[in-house]
Amino acid sequence: MKEIEQKLTGKIKRLTNKTFKFDERIQEGWFSAVYFLKTKKIAEEKLANNYVTMQFFQKEHAVLCGTDEVIALLHTFADRPETLEIHSLKDGDKISPYETVLTISGSYQQFGYLEGIIDGILARRTSVATNVYNVVKAARTSGEQKPVVFMGDRDDHYTTQAGDGYAAFIGGSTAQATHAMNEWWGKEGMGTMPHALIQMFRGDTVAAAKAYHELFPEDDLAALVDYNNDVITDSLKVAREFGDALKSVRLDTSRTLVDKYFLRNHHLMGTFDPRGVNPELLFALREALDDDGFQHVKIMVTGGFTEERITEFEKAGVPVDMYGVGRSLLRLNIGFTGDLVLLNGSPEAKEGRRFRPNPRLEKVEYNAPNE
Repeated sequence: MKEIEQKLTGKIKRLTNKTFKFDERIQEGWFSAVYFLKTKKIAEEKLANNYVTMQFFQKEHAVLCGTDEVIALLHTFADRPETLEIHSLKDGDKISPYETVLTISGSYQQFGYLEGIIDGILARRTSVATNVYNVVKAARTSGEQKPVVFMGDRDDHYTTQAGDGYAAFIGGSTAQATHAMNEWWGKEGMGTMPHALIQMFRGDTVAAAKAYHELFPEDDLAALVDYNNDVITDSLKVAREFGDALKSVRLDTSRTLVDKYFLRNHHLMGTFDPRGVNPELLFALREALDDDGFQHVKIMVTGGFTEERITEFEKAGVPVDMYGVGRSLLRLNIGFTGDLVLLNGSPEAKEGRRFRPNPRLEKVEYNAPNE
């Protein structure tokens, strides 16, 4: 948990402009709301000497992410960005409702058309980082932090992976599923085996694991064991074949299926929902592995896990060692607002809004786009 807390105290180094691959059409206003473009033109023609301050906030307790990306955006596409005055919190900072996280000062025509893009960057990155942080916190019991793997590649457009993976890293995830998700800080993706691999071995989980182990001997061997909907039988088969070489088994049972263990043991049913990856199945799997001498084999679960579901599992002491989480981490439930609050040094804002200075903001030094 120490590494996570370091991320959340703003002690990690800011990403540089080289990290991001911006679409050059941003400069043309292609991604900006048209009314921002029209306002830019009016400011240029009618109010050329304006000097404004824009501030950004949101309305939740959250983990901030996206500031480095926003700063790089401004340094790349604003007019004369070296003359802007930018103050910002850092990615990983915990923030409160209505707390100012970023201010930009300069002529409106220099940067105003980027307002919506900035809101969108901060909203998505902060939503993902906060979701991950909450899931990671839920997976921590008795001082032990259980690994959480970010597996959101199949739940959104592939072009979001780099930013989402970084936000998941800021939120505290242990690993990310694809190389793209790790791109911004130079790591690699991690993964075990999909159902497709077992399918090509005609449902033979042991044969699939052998092939995996032969081609990737340096990886920790982790077997996917729900393909035949008989996780205890297949887990024991793999464990007996590989012994100490088997590090973990992963369950990804569909929420519509009842594992064959319960179909063989009807007397166990009737007091709980036997579908999918459920606590009773995991207790039975842990007991079976332990009784056969495989106490070292860890259990990973995937498939529809959320902060709430993980919390329930942890409160019940379900024997899970690792969680793989995807879709629930991509819910966008935090929105940012940019407001003009100062005009030529004097307060000027829409009714209900005002300049909210924040002593936690740090002045940002200018970096040229190629730095």
